[in-house]
Amino acid sequence: MSAPVSRAMAEWIGFKTILIREFGRIVRIWGQTILPPAVTSTLYFVIFGSLIGRRVGQVGGHDYMQFIAPGLIMMSVIQNSYGNVVSSFFGAKFGKHVEELLVSPLPNWLIVLGYVMGGVIRGFLVGSVVTIVSLLFTRLHLAHPGAILSAAFLTSFVFAIGGFINAMFAKNFDQISWFPTFVLTPLTYLGGVFYSIRMLPSWALAASHANPILYMVSAFRYGFLDTTDIDLAHAYAIMVGAAAGMFALAVVLMNRGAGIRE
Repeated sequence: MSAPVSRAMAEWIGFKTILIREFGRIVRIWGQTILPPAVTSTLYFVIFGSLIGRRVGQVGGHDYMQFIAPGLIMMSVIQNSYGNVVSSFFGAKFGKHVEELLVSPLPNWLIVLGYVMGGVIRGFLVGSVVTIVSLLFTRLHLAHPGAILSAAFLTSFVFAIGGFINAMFAKNFDQISWFPTFVLTPLTYLGGVFYSIRMLPSWALAASHANPILYMVSAFRYGFLDTTDIDLAHAYAIMVGAAAGMFALAVVLMNRGAGIRE
């Protein structure tokens, strides 16, 4: 007779199962999850880097294409981390199989973490693909690998949780697209992906500091270019605080059954 499985082992198996399912989903529909960001980033490099970049010249002592490369990588990480979780968890709600998770012995915080880490996996996969694409157009130096990995992880984690929370309250497919369209995309474009905030007038510079994506992009760019427009300690405080606060909020909402048991 086999020994009973401990609670910790059961929880690990459940968590690993969510990760395996999420990874399998990403790879299975790679034409929707990995290929489009690669094509989009290529167009950005051709249009903004090659054509417009020649007129812009250097930004902060770096070639324009080299300057925007980290921003484009981070933009793909943000969009895909968010998109993976919001579509996956809403699909679980829509297909009613989220109820199987709710009646399982898995604690809610582990369910949230499983979906969020699935988003982080997709964010890193797509970010790696976009990095490879960027190397076809410019050179990237790993000035601070720790800053690159930590900024990418924290940013991916934050927006994966954002996707989870959006999916909890969404009642139809239209409601999972309004946030990326009206909030996420504008904040990303205004977050210093294509320009240095030092190029902005004083009023726009002050407004930019209210955009959390600016700190994420700047910290990530620092890892490659060894230069930044903002205080790194402030940037990491924002990212860590957002990750911890949003994760706690998602767990509380799960415990209450918000948007799920209604």
